[in-house]
Amino acid sequence: MDAPPEIQQPAHLPLVGVVIIGRNEGERLVRCLRSILEQPGGRPKALVYVDSNSTDRSVDNARELGAEVVNLDTTRKFTAARARNAGLARLLERHPDLELVQFVDGDCELARHWMETAEAFLRQNPGYAVVCGRRRERFPERSVYNRLCDLEWDTPVGPRPACGGDALMRVDAVRAVSGYRESLIAGEEPEMCFRMRKLGYSVMRLSAEMTLHDAAMFRASQWFQRSRRAGHAYAEMAALHGGDSERPGVRPTLRALFWGLGWPLFCLGLGALVGPLAGVSLFAPGPLFLYWRSYRSERRSGRTVENARLYAASCVLAKVPEAVGVLTYLTNRLRKRPSTLLEYKSKVIGT
Repeated sequence: MDAPPEIQQPAHLPLVGVVIIGRNEGERLVRCLRSILEQPGGRPKALVYVDSNSTDRSVDNARELGAEVVNLDTTRKFTAARARNAGLARLLERHPDLELVQFVDGDCELARHWMETAEAFLRQNPGYAVVCGRRRERFPERSVYNRLCDLEWDTPVGPRPACGGDALMRVDAVRAVSGYRESLIAGEEPEMCFRMRKLGYSVMRLSAEMTLHDAAMFRASQWFQRSRRAGHAYAEMAALHGGDSERPGVRPTLRALFWGLGWPLFCLGLGALVGPLAGVSLFAPGPLFLYWRSYRSERRSGRTVENARLYAASCVLAKVPEAVGVLTYLTNRLRKRPSTLLEYKSKVIGT
């Protein structure tokens, strides 16, 4: 890998901008904006909210709380990537000397000291272009699906291959890769981070509290759709960059197809030829093996027995919707038609 690009550290405090994206976030957006306005050091000089055709009071609420609003053109497909690019473009129009930008999803709230913690890290570590922290679920106790999100957000601390939707970034690094890939309906953050790392930049995940996220997932159908979207993101990442030595997206795509589609079909076929008992006898060890491997990995990472069991079970069950997501991407590609958003929250886009 190339050496990290030379980044001149300014003697002055850098100008930090904030881009919030959302659609019909309601009270979540109000909480998000207030969490930004209440950061130590006062209100940011550059604050933009990008709206994707909300039908609630999102736009009015953002303006009342002092954010500049960018309304996306409704004749083009909405994606989180497109919204983030539009927000950064507006910030740079107003503030050409912008050095750092905090991206925040409208269903999240910033932890009180996150901005100063993240900014200090980037000032002290010139080789890093992106820094993120601990994202937590706001109401993990309200549903098993919210709880699974909270477990998912708890990724290892240290240098990472990618960030999520919330992160503080160097503007120069974002511009060096021409921003987010706007055609992606999911997985736009790891895809952009991959391109950044190929230029020599690095991504850091700190242990510091960063955001509270409100998944609002209460139904199995929402979990299924979210897992389907993940499979779509794996497949598209593999299609874009699978030829690289890292082969990003390739292994999760193949795992989804094998465990979510290939193994069940093989066992069904065997059951039809030999008998149902043979099919069931062969099928059961596969998911059990996958569950045990996931459970053991989660326990080694420090999770409690209960959380490790829950997360391992979700990893096994998610292979079916992930495989559906992979097939969705492949079908759209064969038909040469663009993918549409796979929404799991009512009236909401984003994470």
